[in-house]
Amino acid sequence: MPDMSRAAWLGVLARATCAELAACLAAVPPLAGFVRLRGPEIGMSMVRGRIGGGGPPFNLGEMTIARCSIRDEAGRIGHGYAAGRDRDLVELIARLDAVLQDEALHPLYHEAVVAPLAAAQTARRAAAEARAAATEVRFFTLSTMRGDLP
Repeated sequence: MPDMSRAAWLGVLARATCAELAACLAAVPPLAGFVRLRGPEIGMSMVRGRIGGGGPPFNLGEMTIARCSIRDEAGRIGHGYAAGRDRDLVELIARLDAVLQDEALHPLYHEAVVAPLAAAQTARRAAAEARAAATEVRFFTLSTMRGDLP
């Protein structure tokens, strides 16, 4: 199996859209049948924050999440969680979670679904960071230009 943990692949799947997952799944065999164990259901979760990333935690607010748990035909249990209200997305995530736990099927679904999604998410994150870096103000540079330094 590739060096991606279950938490990592679930994170990649949770950040994807239903359309992105469907496009990736077009290149692989259909997912096995399943039985719903829980959901899909929508609820709220308290989001906690920390000032500066390291201060004491505080309740920032609530956000909507969707979740689903399934058991596939092979008996594997899959869970899906995602921000928002998309019931189809979390059901698909749960089905993919179940199939990715199978050592024989994992490489196929990882290469066809998880790896391309992770690469696309990394590229989007890098582009957003580059846009943010372009607007960064360097105060040291400004004081040097004004002649404040000896």
